[in-house]
Amino acid sequence: MSRETHIRVVDLTMAYGDFVIQRDLNFTINRNDVFIIMGGSGCGKSTLLKHLIGLKFPGKGDIWFDDINFWKAPPQEREILKRRFGVLFQSGALWSSMTLEENITLPLSEYTNLSGREMREIASLKLALVGLAGFEQFYPAEISGGMRKRASLARAIALDPEVLFFDEPSAGLDPISSRRLDELILEIRDSLGATIVVVTHELASIFAIGNNSVFLDNESRTIIARGDPKMLRDKSENIKVRAFLNRGRI
Repeated sequence: MSRETHIRVVDLTMAYGDFVIQRDLNFTINRNDVFIIMGGSGCGKSTLLKHLIGLKFPGKGDIWFDDINFWKAPPQEREILKRRFGVLFQSGALWSSMTLEENITLPLSEYTNLSGREMREIASLKLALVGLAGFEQFYPAEISGGMRKRASLARAIALDPEVLFFDEPSAGLDPISSRRLDELILEIRDSLGATIVVVTHELASIFAIGNNSVFLDNESRTIIARGDPKMLRDKSENIKVRAFLNRGRI
């Protein structure tokens, strides 16, 4: 698997007004990584994700996608770059008044010139990829929470994104559904050749899918560990990181 740099965060400070959430963040996400953003509650994990996907402007610093400085690029170039992203929000964020097929064809109708038949074919393919073949005409309220997460994933990959962002993908799922979603994330990473960025505090998922990570600290308000989560669990010199990754048993 390539170790080519895909995303680079340089001297990033995240703030709401004068209140600094995290400062001096520096890290690299390699192409095809499953990169985990982790840390305690309220440390700024989801806020970092918002900076990466273009929803929140940095207080300071730069975010590079390949050779494009995202926040210093012209707005039109940023919008084109964002079409290379797929995002799965914690809630799933499916439109309740639309069928699964309509939810998935929505980004296709907005960003492509495909015919209705071609879009429906792609929707069926994406649903089949996440184990929901035959559910095209179902509404979100008619399926389980785990199935809604998978349908949201199908919509996130509708445009074959280069980068997939997940915000707490396992939230609200039982252990079996959570494990199946982890397996799907890896399958889709491999089939699309995508880079995956995941915000999560679920240790089972962190160790099952993550090969690279950063740990955001509440107290120092910066990164206190980087690297493979399993390596950090076993060998990190920071006791706070080891305690988090070993459920306090150190």
